[in-house]
Amino acid sequence: MTSIDNGSLIRLDRPRENRGDDATGAKNMQQLIQLRWFAVLGQVLAIAVVHFAFEIRLPLGPMVLALGFLILFNLACLWRWRGDRPVSDPAMFLGLLVDVAVLTVQLYLSGGASNPFIFLYLLQVIIAAVLLRRSYSWSVVVVTVLCFAGLTQFHMPIDLSPNPSDGLADHYVQGMMICFALNAALLVTVVTRINRNLRARDARLADLRQRAAEEEHIVRMGLLASGAAHELSTPLSTLAVILGDWRRMPFFASDPELLREVEEMQAQVLRCKSIVTGILLSAGEDRGEAPVATTVTEFLDDLVEEWRATRSATALTFENAFGEDVDIVSDSALRQTIHNVLDNAIEASPIGVTLRALREGDRLIIEVTDVGHGFDPDMLEQLGKPYQSSKGRPGGGLGLFLVVNVLRKLGGTVSAGNRPEGGAIVTLSLPLTSIQLEPEELMGTEDGH
Repeated sequence: MTSIDNGSLIRLDRPRENRGDDATGAKNMQQLIQLRWFAVLGQVLAIAVVHFAFEIRLPLGPMVLALGFLILFNLACLWRWRGDRPVSDPAMFLGLLVDVAVLTVQLYLSGGASNPFIFLYLLQVIIAAVLLRRSYSWSVVVVTVLCFAGLTQFHMPIDLSPNPSDGLADHYVQGMMICFALNAALLVTVVTRINRNLRARDARLADLRQRAAEEEHIVRMGLLASGAAHELSTPLSTLAVILGDWRRMPFFASDPELLREVEEMQAQVLRCKSIVTGILLSAGEDRGEAPVATTVTEFLDDLVEEWRATRSATALTFENAFGEDVDIVSDSALRQTIHNVLDNAIEASPIGVTLRALREGDRLIIEVTDVGHGFDPDMLEQLGKPYQSSKGRPGGGLGLFLVVNVLRKLGGTVSAGNRPEGGAIVTLSLPLTSIQLEPEELMGTEDGH
């Protein structure tokens, strides 16, 4: 393994590509774009029916031009708001104003306020009330009222003599019924979809608040653990020196049983020092051990050897099915994470656990299985939340909580379940890019060896 300096060390908390700000506005804009296509289709059908079926002559040329403008505007919106780009209230407001303007032109060309489809203005008002801030919503109300008032004075007349007493035989009543049906159907469709988007946004916000609370909890625990590690570092070093002196003393060297006990004590002290080092490195501090460049196979072999040296050597079965080796950074936080999973597994299954490593595409998969009693269903539902433990002791449940958060920081995931043949399985999945050395960085490490 090659030591690497701080300049070539890959940061394990490199930010993952995010989806930008809240995507609810973009989804609502997509709903408006879809609604506009329905409006185009509805206007085409309405114009065709009125002009050709009812034989009420309309100025087809200007009305088709207005429809063409609406189609071009919608195509521009479709291109501009593709993906999950954040959408501001002014942009949404502008889109609604264009819809109102085109509707006003069509009504002006087809009888003005006497056209039964004038009540389509209500659809724009309700959409504005659902999507926009109060000031923009009231602005849409003012604009539509002014357009309505203007159409009472300025419009192109059409040959439509309403006679509501004729019931459905009257063309004006037929138009009002079609307008009502359109308003009702479109409102149910649009408002239902918008409410679904808003509920999804609320769920994302709740998840973000939960993550923020968990990360704040992690920070507090990290500070506490870092302070404790600093306090323990000195006495552990003293104990290591004393035990080394004892081992060389004739009194202990001449007694094989005492010598074995001293060696066991040394091993446990070294394990404690390793844990303290891992805590300090995870907190961003250093006890003098330089980070190293390694490979997946070497990292896993060292991890398994270290775990076996401080636990039962025969309790762990290791299967490496990763395939072609990859250069990575040996990270103490990831090492400690896998140790935590193995420790939990060996507690539940003292007779043995299995660690299996494999590769799926560009991801490293670590599977830890045991033959214990498995997870309770309630535990699986609360996986990764603090203080969710079946061990019944204060402070339990932090192991998997820390595992989940370390993997999440690396862009990975943690899943757990019960095996059909008995026992539990915990699967760690993380992208190799979060711990991988790039070729130019690997060359830099070799030059500095």
